[in-house]
Amino acid sequence: MKISQSTPELNKHFMEEDEGVGKKGIFRLTNVRQSTLPTVSQRHELFKRQLSHKLDLSNIEFQVHSVKHKEQPNLGVIKPELYKQVSIDSVKSEHCICGKLFFTLSYTHGSESLVVNVLRCEDLPAKDFSGTSDPYVKIYLLPDRKHKCQTKVHRKTLSPEFNEKFAFSVPYKELTSRVLQFNIYDFDRFSRHDLIGTVVIKDILCEGSLANETFFVRDVMSANQEKFDLGELMLSLCYLPTAGRLTLTVVKARNLKAMDITGASDPYVKVSLMCEGKRIKKRKTSVKKNTLNPVYNEALVFDVPQENVDDVYLVVKVIDYDRIGSNEVMGCCALGPKHVGLGRDHWFEMLENPRKPVAQWYTLQEHVPFCTNESTMGKCRLNCQGQSRQSTVDSSEGSLYG
Repeated sequence: MKISQSTPELNKHFMEEDEGVGKKGIFRLTNVRQSTLPTVSQRHELFKRQLSHKLDLSNIEFQVHSVKHKEQPNLGVIKPELYKQVSIDSVKSEHCICGKLFFTLSYTHGSESLVVNVLRCEDLPAKDFSGTSDPYVKIYLLPDRKHKCQTKVHRKTLSPEFNEKFAFSVPYKELTSRVLQFNIYDFDRFSRHDLIGTVVIKDILCEGSLANETFFVRDVMSANQEKFDLGELMLSLCYLPTAGRLTLTVVKARNLKAMDITGASDPYVKVSLMCEGKRIKKRKTSVKKNTLNPVYNEALVFDVPQENVDDVYLVVKVIDYDRIGSNEVMGCCALGPKHVGLGRDHWFEMLENPRKPVAQWYTLQEHVPFCTNESTMGKCRLNCQGQSRQSTVDSSEGSLYG
């Protein structure tokens, strides 16, 4: 059986032309072209003939209308249920509540004291890697912050049972102007204790005269009520009263916002000493290249006389350094006696522990927190000799050392 059919038959062609080789040479063979066709078996030919008889192409419709198109929804129709938003109050309450605090209050007229019985906490958030916390409670009767009471630390629990009583000496008529504050902390042996949340009772006599022991249940509000996912910054405060020296140590930051195309940033920290909305002095750390978790451990020193400690505050900004163009603010926070929240508590704890560094994590915010009673602070008596720049907020950060 032939494997292939050759056209023309080369052997027969060469025999016929063999006599003319001497006249025209062997180059005559270059005009011969060979095409090879595969040999089809009889079985395949029979199959092709049978298949052609079975296919009836006359019954197949090739009209366009025979194809069923999928119906498309009408464009421009708005479905209100898809754009329904949850109320702001419900979102805030969902993110701020982090447990419950159970306590009782009573007033003893004989000793003129307010008795606070801290019973227990429930459903506190986990602060440790083990999925638990080591909670304890600090109690203040504001505006007095020097006298504070503290419970024992309960290990590895999210629902601690305290059952501890404390007494605050206060005349009964002053209770209407006092504020009772509970701070729930997570104890940490090796670093700064984390503030889990707070409970504030502005109207102590809201449930009656407190002649009998009155039971209270209050939601624990998260310490970081405004969270913008801008990262956190650890700051340490230390004050030397005799020398009038305030030291702010920028320890480190974590989970900062990526500002560069590479997915990282070049952060540095700028700290401004403020008084009456005016900047008295500023200090800056070094720039940490290409990182979102920089470690600084740099101390920034400010001269603040003891008589001016209640008049000043600090504005801290984390800034991304850019060699070309202006630097961008990545987040900020504030510390001082006129600020509400963590910055105020940190400041007073620094004053209660002179010559001792006190560290605290801060959640960075988009804007500088509002300073209360700034217009009533009076004239700032801080020595400003040699300080020509008094602007509160820079319009742009400009260069690093500008």
